[in-house]
Amino acid sequence: MVRRSATGRIGIADVALKAGVSHATVSRVMNGNFTVDPDIAARVRAAAVELKYQPNPVGRSLALGKTDTIGIVVPDLANPTFQAILRGLSRAAAQDGYRVLIADSFEVSSEEAILAGEARRRCDGLVLCAPRMSDAELEEISPSLHPLVLINRTTAAPGIPSLVVDYGQGVQALAEHLVGLGHTRLAFLAGPAGSASNGLRLEGLAAFKASHPHVSVTMLDGGSDFDTGHDAVDAVLASGATGILAFNDLVAMGLMSGLHERGVNVPADISVTGFDDIPFARYTTPTLTTAAVPIADLGAQAWYQMRSLIREEGLEIPGSRYQPRLEIRASSGPAPVTAAQETPAPAKPAKDPAPAR
Repeated sequence: MVRRSATGRIGIADVALKAGVSHATVSRVMNGNFTVDPDIAARVRAAAVELKYQPNPVGRSLALGKTDTIGIVVPDLANPTFQAILRGLSRAAAQDGYRVLIADSFEVSSEEAILAGEARRRCDGLVLCAPRMSDAELEEISPSLHPLVLINRTTAAPGIPSLVVDYGQGVQALAEHLVGLGHTRLAFLAGPAGSASNGLRLEGLAAFKASHPHVSVTMLDGGSDFDTGHDAVDAVLASGATGILAFNDLVAMGLMSGLHERGVNVPADISVTGFDDIPFARYTTPTLTTAAVPIADLGAQAWYQMRSLIREEGLEIPGSRYQPRLEIRASSGPAPVTAAQETPAPAKPAKDPAPAR
């Protein structure tokens, strides 16, 4: 006869009684300890199946010293880029029996270190995705968060892998594309001031300007969401730029919406480019020229690096750098012809015929 606990839940004691073994033996079998005699282990498992025993996940975590959960901290979960990274991470981790705990800092850099510490205490490892915290703060807290994987940031702390997109190369490719279409007046709608990826874009544009002295690049304050782009219409038009480099696809989409409301045609009057190639980019009107980033792959690779750290496989932790791919679509076109170019040069007056001699 099986004796249920006061809660009515089948426990280790019930399985031990049914299998005729000690509580410790049941615990070792349930936790995958292979030192138990195979015949005894089989008897324990058979008893557990017959009694429909379900291990207590909290107790199991305490016994094993692990939670089978990893955490990820993102600056803005509403951004499709971070959603795609999370999707890639979750799917890859699930194949190894792990789940993902999510923390969103809502672009408040002062909250990131607190969230990271809290998430790490509840999980077996942590992924910091594009953190906005300063370099000094990242260097300070990184050792306490191990095992840690960084996405779009790096640290000098040993044993911490980083997955970084070459945003500098990507924005240069977009600028080259616009110059190839005849644009010589560009504007960059910047991202959040604390964004490391925005800093990489600025470095890329500085290198571009050095090699293209005839091209002007106006820097405009921006952000990372749709509203940022929509609210930037006045600044963009006042800049006189004919080619716009938006921080990301969301900003570019917001800008195109605002330009459409003003009756400004894209790309006939002004060309707009984004960055990331989120799924919506190919369905905008016009479709968006952008620099494509393998977003979901970033998440999956973050898990593979984390798995190596958790398992202490002793492998060298490499850094990975991803090169964006230029996706040319309908939002970029030839630079508009200026009024000066459209007005034909005045005809030279005919010379008076030479007097007859």
